[in-house]
Amino acid sequence: MKTRRSQQGRFGLMFPSLQPFAPPEALLAVMAQRMIDPRQPLADVSSSEDGFDNAEMPAGYTYLGQFMDHDITHDTTPLSAQKADPLALVNFNTPFFDLGSVYGRGPAEDPQLYDPRNPALLLVATTPEGLSDVPRTPTGTAIIGDARNDENLIVSQLHLAFLKLHNHFVGLGNSFSDARRLVRWHYQWVIVHDFLPRMVGPKLVASMLLPQSDGTVKVDTRFYKPGNRLKPMIPLEFSVCAYRFGHSMIRAEYEMHDNTTFPLFGRTGQDLRGSRPLPYDARADWSYFFDIPGLEPPMGRNTARLLDTQLSFPLANLPPTVVAHIDGAIYALAHRNLLRGVQLGLPAGQDVAKALGVPPIPNTRLGLYEPEWGNKAPLWFYILKEAELQGGRHLGPVGGRIVAEVILGLLALDPESYLNARPRWTPADPSFGMGAFFRMSGATFTQEDLPEDELPEEELPEEELAGA
Repeated sequence: MKTRRSQQGRFGLMFPSLQPFAPPEALLAVMAQRMIDPRQPLADVSSSEDGFDNAEMPAGYTYLGQFMDHDITHDTTPLSAQKADPLALVNFNTPFFDLGSVYGRGPAEDPQLYDPRNPALLLVATTPEGLSDVPRTPTGTAIIGDARNDENLIVSQLHLAFLKLHNHFVGLGNSFSDARRLVRWHYQWVIVHDFLPRMVGPKLVASMLLPQSDGTVKVDTRFYKPGNRLKPMIPLEFSVCAYRFGHSMIRAEYEMHDNTTFPLFGRTGQDLRGSRPLPYDARADWSYFFDIPGLEPPMGRNTARLLDTQLSFPLANLPPTVVAHIDGAIYALAHRNLLRGVQLGLPAGQDVAKALGVPPIPNTRLGLYEPEWGNKAPLWFYILKEAELQGGRHLGPVGGRIVAEVILGLLALDPESYLNARPRWTPADPSFGMGAFFRMSGATFTQEDLPEDELPEEELPEEELAGA
């Protein structure tokens, strides 16, 4: 007989048999306070300290991860109304990496996203200063498939790069559907071969991609087993805990281009909050965020913070544009994450480790000495501390396994992903990553596109085009 916890809706539980972990709320408040890094935002990223920088992780991957999250999950339930019932949560997005945030429902159902002169093209706007931007209403509201992609100026410019890449493929003579397929497949390739190895470690990814004798690849998922393979649930252990590892990577400030640094949150109009036309000074030179083929990394390139239990100072007091400042509201991101885990009935980190067959880390090694913890730790904190104890370069065995299982599992379940629709497909350059993505889209620099003769030509094979 299924219990309510074992049933699946748009969200579910990867480990429904594990007991919820509900430590005293006062302990969570103290833990959240300890997770604040008191260092103030820097005026110049180049003066950053090695003590919290992850030199192996260009900072752009933090925001690619946020973009990916918006692609597969959208739960609008406020923190105060959440409860330990996965069936009560609604995911308003398709649970696949299909770029619904970019394409919406397509030109017929979401024509506002497309160029009225040629509906095969996605609409791209131009600011008064001549910068490309996402299209907007006269009041500045972004006209895009997911408004969350306009919450900060880094993600909105990343969204813009996807618009440009699609239009690049259309410009090569591809139909709308073929261009969309190419953009999706290149994006999925980046997820599998660039993003995921950086976040969970290349060995784990390689161990889960099993080459078959017919040249295809089987994804080995041992714990992510959604009941409905056509509409797979998103595990709360992933969406509420493991995938929130990215919060630890967020810097207090970013250098957007040569010697121009913006705080994440600051005075209105002088920080990286979005929901407004792209300011000229905040344009992104993507070589400050990713390794761009053929370009030397600039001296002030942004790196992500190490994966650990310290969150940058601005995340301790989220502004009203992020969290409404009303009586009883909680403004510290760490506190919000910890409370959400309890309210949704998630298990302790040590219990999940045992379920995965991983030796659990005792609380004394996690730095938790209060007896009220009962020798257990919140899953989100456990995942961050696990990574920290291994150097903070990427996730450890518990966090990494959950993230890899869900991301690769969703790609394996999507009938239109390249793993299923054309499993032998590769980009023209199999080493294709986010740096090559920006070169191909022509969005490496916002102030000027690369010349067309420098953009690699890619198109579907003739048989694919003919059958589209």
